[in-house]
Amino acid sequence: MIVGIHQPHYLPWLRYLDKIARSDVFVLLDTVQYTKNGWQNRNKIKSAQCWMYLTVPALDAFGRPITGVRINSQTRWREKHWAALVTNYSRAPFFGRYRELLEPTYRQQWELLHDLSVHTLELLLSALGIRTPLVRSSTLGVSGSGTELLANICAKLGATTYLSGDYAAGNHLDNRVFKERGIDVQVQGWQCKEYRQQHLQAGFVPDLSIVDLLFNEGEESLAVLRRCRREAFSPVSI
Repeated sequence: MIVGIHQPHYLPWLRYLDKIARSDVFVLLDTVQYTKNGWQNRNKIKSAQCWMYLTVPALDAFGRPITGVRINSQTRWREKHWAALVTNYSRAPFFGRYRELLEPTYRQQWELLHDLSVHTLELLLSALGIRTPLVRSSTLGVSGSGTELLANICAKLGATTYLSGDYAAGNHLDNRVFKERGIDVQVQGWQCKEYRQQHLQAGFVPDLSIVDLLFNEGEESLAVLRRCRREAFSPVSI
């Protein structure tokens, strides 16, 4: 059984969704500390100027686990995010199809960033046809930090293989910890290739939020994700 693990992200980028699609179970790592200026509360969409951030304002997030991060509801972020999506994608081929799916999210009041991220992720997975079960690490009762935490989660779920992202495998993943538990490590192997986008004068922009792909490619979006795959491989042990 292949298990993928990652912190919950807001409107995550393409490789994040591919990682879920390639996993038998995907764990939302919601018990670790929130990272300021990371991807947990923001992502990028295409704009006429090239790209722009959509950022959910976090309130008193320093030192908190992701599950405890509150959204600053005193700002008009919901209206701004939806307006940005309409402005930049209203002419996209499939915007009309998915508008009814996403628009209610921006009419609803949200208190916790985690709840917003999981809600939007579930909507996007449904639209893409990805049926991988999601598990929150906060429900597993597993302890540890760093690689040990990831390996403990995999062991708890009975994983035979841990699917690592390319960056983590080459920087801070200790493969020996998985080997001690009899768990193989595979690196995702994924690189964004060109697909249809809006605002052609800005050129093709890789690694945007999955909504960019969905609005432009519709039901072909999952096939596009698959075309970006390189063969998964085992990292060299150190």
